[in-house]
Amino acid sequence: MKVKLDIDCTPEEARRFFGLPDVGPMQKTVMDAIEKRMLDAIEDTDTRTIMQTWLPLAKGFEQWQQLWGQMLANAAGANPIRAEAKPAPPKRR
Repeated sequence: MKVKLDIDCTPEEARRFFGLPDVGPMQKTVMDAIEKRMLDAIEDTDTRTIMQTWLPLAKGFEQWQQLWGQMLANAAGANPIRAEAKPAPPKRR
């Protein structure tokens, strides 16, 4: 047996029917608080502070690029790294 039931109601009516709480006012309060925090953070943000925070990362990335570039050049034979061979000290007998 198959039973199909179509109910046409708004979400608010369904929420009341099932006894669920209305969280609309709480959600509005939370969203307003989040919005205020975000706007305060944007206003307090100083370009100099952002640059000081991100600049070390950029320098590290440049060093990483240089390292890989040097390794690739060495692998291609463009700039081989040669260890300086030191003469072995004389053996004492």
